[in-house]
Amino acid sequence: MQTCWRDTATLSVSGSAFEQAGLAETPGEIALLAFKTEQRVELWGRGETGWTWLKNYPFTATSGQLGPKLREGDRQIPEGVYPLIAFNPNSSYHLSVKIGYPNAFDQAMAAADGRTQLGGDIFLHGKAASVGCIPVGDAAIEELFVLALTIGLKRTQIIIAPHDFRRDPRSPALAQLAWTAELYAQLADALRPFDISRND
Repeated sequence: MQTCWRDTATLSVSGSAFEQAGLAETPGEIALLAFKTEQRVELWGRGETGWTWLKNYPFTATSGQLGPKLREGDRQIPEGVYPLIAFNPNSSYHLSVKIGYPNAFDQAMAAADGRTQLGGDIFLHGKAASVGCIPVGDAAIEELFVLALTIGLKRTQIIIAPHDFRRDPRSPALAQLAWTAELYAQLADALRPFDISRND
C-alpha cells in the first residue's frame, strides 16, 4: 500500500511547495519544528543557501502540558530533537509517521531519575485527536507523509519544543525537573539555524 504514495500526481504537489519557497530543486533535508504553545508545525527545507521556511501546519488537537514526556500513559507530547523512523500508511489516524522517542537524552535522564516504562509509539498523524502525538489533520499529513517519503527518513528530523525559543528565549518553569534547563538549552541551540526572518 505504501507505494501508492509515490505516484507522479501526488509528488508534483511536493515539488510545487519547494518551488514556491524559492528552492530550485528538492531539498537535501527537511526539518519539522513543532511548538506546543503555538500549536504549530513549521516545515523547512535545506538547500544550497541553508534552511528555508516552506509552510506552517496548525495542530488540530493537543494533549498534556508543557514539559517533556516522562512515562507511558502520561499523554505528554515529547520534547527534544528526534528522527522520523517509520511510515504507517495503515494508521487509524489516516496516515502517520513515527517519531523516534525516546532519544538518547530521554533515556539518560530516565536512568538518572530511576524512571522506567518511558512509553513510545509517538506519531505525527492526521485527524484531530491526541494522546501524546501531534495531529495536523488529514490533508496536512498527506503532504508531510509524501515529503518525508520523497526526501527519505534519514534526511528528515523533528524538533519538538514547549514554545518557540527563537522568539522567547525564556524556559518554562518546571521546578520538579532540574534537567529541563539542559534540555531547553539544547532545543534553543537546535533551533538557531532556522532564521525566523524567513517566516514572518
